[in-house]
Amino acid sequence: MNIDWKNLPFGYCKTKFNVRSWFKNGQWGPLEVSESEDITMHMASTCLHYGQEAFEGMKAFTGKDGKIRIFRWDENCKRLQNSARGILMEPVPDAIFKEAVTKVVQLNREFVPPYGFGSSFYLRPLLIGVGPNIGVQPAKEYLFMVFGTPVGPYFREGFNPVSIQIARDYDRAAPLGTGTYKVGGNYAASLLALKRGKEEHFGSVLFLDAREKKYIDECGPANFFGIKDNTYITPKSTSILASITNKSLMTLAEDMGMKVERRLVPVEELETFEEVGACGTAAVITPIGKIVDRDSNHEYHYCKDGKPGPWITKLYQTLTGIQFGEVEDIHHWNLLVE
Repeated sequence: MNIDWKNLPFGYCKTKFNVRSWFKNGQWGPLEVSESEDITMHMASTCLHYGQEAFEGMKAFTGKDGKIRIFRWDENCKRLQNSARGILMEPVPDAIFKEAVTKVVQLNREFVPPYGFGSSFYLRPLLIGVGPNIGVQPAKEYLFMVFGTPVGPYFREGFNPVSIQIARDYDRAAPLGTGTYKVGGNYAASLLALKRGKEEHFGSVLFLDAREKKYIDECGPANFFGIKDNTYITPKSTSILASITNKSLMTLAEDMGMKVERRLVPVEELETFEEVGACGTAAVITPIGKIVDRDSNHEYHYCKDGKPGPWITKLYQTLTGIQFGEVEDIHHWNLLVE
């Protein structure tokens, strides 16, 4: 094995093992270890026809002390369970989820990037309906699996400001639809807007609320936040996926003495923010240097010196410091892998 840890992309790299558990006859089976990258399923599986599919994104890190840490597995477990209930799938029990993510890290330990390269081991828990149905109804059988792969930064720019485009003519999710669940259909709905944004030289797009186009919703596949007047502000909406990274940042902001507000954020408020960013598992925090409204060409500028702002920098350094074992984990977010 010869991996260039310093130049890892954010992409799939084959590792040795994944783990799987099947829900059949009303119960979950034991975890099975597999070397195969393939899934065999019935051609009438509900995941293929009716979108019964949910997933998670989470990371493991090699710390400064050489120990491997999985970040906030319990929150990912809760979110997958919530997604499962939202589209009538069988939720994965806590014990199976925890055992699965731990075992994948243990079995692929050699693929977990060493400390010092800023890279991580990305874990992808996946839950799909595999029972055959032609009528629109939930499956009776499900597959839960977890695989992992070493990854580098999500954006090539790393922790540097990017430009974002407001896409008013696309919606990621309906207000009372599946936006609060981490299901594949939400990401499929965002692909056209993201593709156009990248073609027009933007790092991502900013979606507005689908009902009125007045309020900030998601920032591509990430949550949006803004900082002003010693306050961390992030949108509240019935179509936003609750980011575990955002939840962590809100806690850290309070630890730092900031106020935290989760509320409706009008587009016009972009003028008043001192710092803005997007956050999620993949990039942690992406500082935003410029937001352009595609319809009006109005521009909102931040990071005027070309560097992330002081609050965003402190939040990023603190969160990644906890993940890499450099900062004390006072909230007990990390699971140490033996």
